[in-house]
Amino acid sequence: MFLTQEIIRKKRDKGALSAEEIQFFVRGITDGSVSEGQIAALAMAVYFNDMNMDERVAFTLAMRDSGHVLDWRSLNLPGPVVDKHSTGGVGDVVSLLLGPMVAACGGYVPMISGRGLGHTGGTLDKFDSIPGYCTVPDNELFRKVVREVGVAIIGQTAQLAPSDKRFYSIRDVTATVESVAMITGSILSKKLSAGLDALAMDVKVGSGAFMPSYDKSVELAESIVKVGNGAGMMTSAILTDMSESLAPYAGNALEVRGALDYLTGKSRPARLHEVTMALCAEMLVLGKVATTETEARMKLQAALDTGAATERFARMVAALGGPADLVENPDKHLETAPVVVPAPAPRSGHAAATDCRGIGLAVVSLGGGRRRPTDSIDFAVGLTGLAELGDKVEEGQPLAMVHARSEAAAAQAVAEIQAAYVIADDKPAANPVIYRTIRP
Repeated sequence: MFLTQEIIRKKRDKGALSAEEIQFFVRGITDGSVSEGQIAALAMAVYFNDMNMDERVAFTLAMRDSGHVLDWRSLNLPGPVVDKHSTGGVGDVVSLLLGPMVAACGGYVPMISGRGLGHTGGTLDKFDSIPGYCTVPDNELFRKVVREVGVAIIGQTAQLAPSDKRFYSIRDVTATVESVAMITGSILSKKLSAGLDALAMDVKVGSGAFMPSYDKSVELAESIVKVGNGAGMMTSAILTDMSESLAPYAGNALEVRGALDYLTGKSRPARLHEVTMALCAEMLVLGKVATTETEARMKLQAALDTGAATERFARMVAALGGPADLVENPDKHLETAPVVVPAPAPRSGHAAATDCRGIGLAVVSLGGGRRRPTDSIDFAVGLTGLAELGDKVEEGQPLAMVHARSEAAAAQAVAEIQAAYVIADDKPAANPVIYRTIRP
């Protein structure tokens, strides 16, 4: 029998907790026998004294086991169960493309995604902008769609890693979120509870990233790869650039439109394509659907060229209650904003840098994101035609088009976009889109 306060004391005094102590504490988070004050105390002790890799694996597995763990083996799927997770960013529409692309190549993608908070957009909010699409299907429908379509993108159910939900909400209000050990456990416990064979992790770097510096992003990526593999799931991580919006658009319905344009081949922005292909290829190799990255990329390109990926997207949307003709008639179903105005460049020169977080927050202030978890979202608003770093701009030329609910909201967003761009005489050196890949 363990005493909760003794576990806290041990971590306070820089000791390493045993797997049994960690399991005991996490059980208490879930069943309420450990108080809010005790959870906050342990979080602060971990924040200052960290956890070694064994502790991180034990902590992640204990949180995974605090609730339901999905089991796909009984379906006898003819391919691997794979997923990706991103630390979040702006204009990051990758999930909407990647799920159908991987499914078209023979992977099975049960993607349990989240809502947006702060400056980052949530995949779930993007799907909520599709009328009728059910992001919270019952388990039976979820399994059926994964089995038949190969991909289902839904929201986190209360049964998966419930300890993480309580633990996270307490970390959020006690300034203990920024601990690599605890972030690792939070992300991976949810992904492990989805019963995955393999996970590709997209860890963002730059002004729109969750982690404050390149070194911190690398530290998180390395932790996730070590702990994911230590917990029995093939895991690798790709560090990708978030010093500007990933796609030249941001906002919920606007990103769904962008995803349709990408899948159908109408428009495939280069940076978005590079990140999407890299993550998809990683998933196919980890899941042994392809033996090399080159082979994986050929399969993925074929899935796009033949329309197979678009077809999976359309089938998933219809199977989860959305319109059957979304791909053919997006205008019929996706909301549009009544006010569309340009955000003119204040001077001529080159787009040299962006405060990517500021661009994300401009979408939030238009009503397209949340400041608090309870906020409702305006799906129609957002930004399109965002100038990319290195672009030459003339004074008065749009840095972006603002899609707003009112003239007043549009005017505020125009000012925020102008403030988010640095325009310089010289063209900046290009950032790499992919910094590095960390494999087990």
